[in-house]
Amino acid sequence: MPLPQDITPLNDQLADTVVETEKVDWLETEPGMAWIKVLWTGSETGAWAAIFKWKKGYVAGGHKHLSAAHVYVIKGKLKVRDGVLNMGDYVYEPNGMLHGDTTALEDTEYLFICNGPLIFHDDDSFTSYLGWEELARMAEGQADGTAISAGSKVVA
Repeated sequence: MPLPQDITPLNDQLADTVVETEKVDWLETEPGMAWIKVLWTGSETGAWAAIFKWKKGYVAGGHKHLSAAHVYVIKGKLKVRDGVLNMGDYVYEPNGMLHGDTTALEDTEYLFICNGPLIFHDDDSFTSYLGWEELARMAEGQADGTAISAGSKVVA
């Protein structure tokens, strides 16, 4: 039976993006404590995907989501707000979500898929902005991890 309408793509350049994560380098964002693998950045939407790796005791500073995000904990344990995310846990973070510190309670890796940027802050001011452009620059070796590590610290 034929389809009731033509579903042929208008853009004949569409293609899947396949990332062999084992071939993607870890980019150090906080010496000896935090790294990122930039998997994909979407200039057309501002969305991006990355794997974060944090050593126990690493703390990401306060930030606000300027878009929704999805988190899946691959291994380890994170303290987020009043709860703990364990290996295998998933959390959806809506646009506008405000975070205090996020702490790695164990050596942790997590997949982070974000529909847009994050803005980091301390008690007095904004400290950095993280979006697809900063991540694309990092992946191309044109920028360091300053946007990611702003406001980070290490706890014993």
